[in-house]
Amino acid sequence: MTKTTPALKGILVAAALLSTPFFLNAQYFWETGINLGASNYLGDIGGNELTRRDFVADMKMEKSNVNVGGFVRYKVNRKLSAQANIAWLRIAGDDKLSANPARNTRNLNFRNDIIEATVQGQFFFYEVNDLGHTYRHKDAFRAYVGLGAGAVYHNPKTNYNGEMVALRPLTTEGKKYTMITAVIPASAGFYFVINKNYHIGWNITWRTTFSDYLDDVSTMYVDDSQLPSSLAIELANRTDELEVTPAFGENFTPGNKRGDSKHNDSYVSTSIDMSYAFKGRSAFDKAQHPWVGHRQNHPDKYKGPGHSRRGPFGKVRKVRLHW
Repeated sequence: MTKTTPALKGILVAAALLSTPFFLNAQYFWETGINLGASNYLGDIGGNELTRRDFVADMKMEKSNVNVGGFVRYKVNRKLSAQANIAWLRIAGDDKLSANPARNTRNLNFRNDIIEATVQGQFFFYEVNDLGHTYRHKDAFRAYVGLGAGAVYHNPKTNYNGEMVALRPLTTEGKKYTMITAVIPASAGFYFVINKNYHIGWNITWRTTFSDYLDDVSTMYVDDSQLPSSLAIELANRTDELEVTPAFGENFTPGNKRGDSKHNDSYVSTSIDMSYAFKGRSAFDKAQHPWVGHRQNHPDKYKGPGHSRRGPFGKVRKVRLHW
């Protein structure tokens, strides 16, 4: 057995003394909350006067819809948290709102109710404690960025003669696609801590998806013989609902562009978040220092390290830890 030198022993003792306050004071928080806000999308339907542009340049704010969800956040340490989310979002688009002649004449529209489940890591890059200058850290401000992964269930529909018709079974481009797809959420936000436990904040999250069919539009027009029904034929090409010259109508015939297959659909949400934080201790802390919880829960019965005893003459004697 290797003999421990006095220098090494001193280093080990010093490390133990320095690490003990860290483990005793390390706080781990479970936080649960709800969010409510608005959502929008960037895809093949709608847009402005130019051809497709990235990010928010083609968004139509009048097609914003509601989103609602819930989340659980685990505070790993002061800088990092892990968060799980489940949400319902609605996205929509309409070519009638586009100033681009080709998109406007294409005359397609959709609505999609999305059920989403994601997880993400969050990095807190800015923090202000003691907003009320109480020096007890009751109120604070924290800002973060996040990145994660998840999956969504979606089912695009279109408004046809006043009714919402599911588009996926119609295979309007002669192709079947799944109702479940993966997403990569990237987020930024902040929240205020009120009286230690209550959080209220704001969040914006952009999702990159692995599908180009959230709006049921992706590639090109196909021949009517490739479509399963007369309803599919009607909804695959809706230019006949408008007054279009025969020459311009040739742009919407089989083999011509119907969507942009080079870019997948994406969507964004912004929300107000409200949550409640539960203060607790890590599993390591509980295993190494079980007496901390006993002292906190039963201060009148606590007999572990660091408690006070009365000596034979009534004086309070402090029982200290022995190393």
